[in-house]
Amino acid sequence: MDVNAIDEVILGQVLTAGAGQNPARQSAIKGGLPNTVSAITINDVCGSGLKALHLATQAIQCGEADIVIAGGQENMSRAPHVLNDSRTGALPNADNLVDSLVHDGLWDAFNDYHIGVTAENLAREYGISRELQDAYALSSQQKARAAIDTGRFKDEIVPVVTQRNGQTVIVDTDEQPRADASAEGLALLHPAFDSLGSVTAGNASSINDGAAAVMMMSEAKAQALGLPVLARIRAFASVGVDPALMGIAPVYATRRCLERAGWQLADVDLIEANEAFAAQALSVGKMLEWDERRVNVNGGAIALGHPIGASGCRILVSLVHEMVKRDARKGLATLCIGGGQGVALTIERD
Repeated sequence: MDVNAIDEVILGQVLTAGAGQNPARQSAIKGGLPNTVSAITINDVCGSGLKALHLATQAIQCGEADIVIAGGQENMSRAPHVLNDSRTGALPNADNLVDSLVHDGLWDAFNDYHIGVTAENLAREYGISRELQDAYALSSQQKARAAIDTGRFKDEIVPVVTQRNGQTVIVDTDEQPRADASAEGLALLHPAFDSLGSVTAGNASSINDGAAAVMMMSEAKAQALGLPVLARIRAFASVGVDPALMGIAPVYATRRCLERAGWQLADVDLIEANEAFAAQALSVGKMLEWDERRVNVNGGAIALGHPIGASGCRILVSLVHEMVKRDARKGLATLCIGGGQGVALTIERD
């Protein structure tokens, strides 16, 4: 289609220190869109990529845009360290040299601890044992590995061609899933956030780079352009909860979103629920009592990774493509958000 017809780009990105002005605008222009297409970068932490779709939906519904590209991006491996107070003459030390990846993306600003502690809080609150967490993590790894081995993700991945040590490299497969994951290996890992806790590097989501995007427009516009409609957005919801229990927020976001869609949970064919931590995912599942066979059927963030600004759109993209493959009609995507929030979005296909 004519790229000049695109009105706006909305991308989530959390770690923007050192990334330059408006990273969404950089991606739009460097991605080949004309200068006339505006762009905005948003930060709703882990929910950024899904909130971008919500903002795009509102713009289209209000008649302010016809076509919007929405999604998210994150380069966690290149997040810089920040030297606080350097402008007033402070020299680098352990107190003022801050890792922006942790501070801006993974640190609870209200309780002054790593969000991994919130997963420990949920494990205690909902009685989620270490054994259950490790079993969940292993299942996520196994499902993701099986999906990769059978080419399940091929339709949704755009290969990236880059240079590494003078060699051309084509990145077209998720690097994070571990073929060697085992129950025995997971059991050997030490707790990461509480010496007496149960959350480890093996049953938590990982630090990753990634991006995802979708093209959004009204049904009438798609018909006028002769473009196929993969799915329709039915409802969106965002909620707030106690930051110390941030991982439980998808329960309330899901309930509100389903109510707005006029659905029951039993109506939903497939669910993508971001796996921030196994303890978090299990707590949400315990509260909602959903059928785990419909949730993250190709693995989740524990295996595939959690590039925080991109994950909201990534799970939506995976959901849409799996719904197409299964000829499923109704789907739900939901995430918890650091700081005590949650988002959910329902989609429908004919």
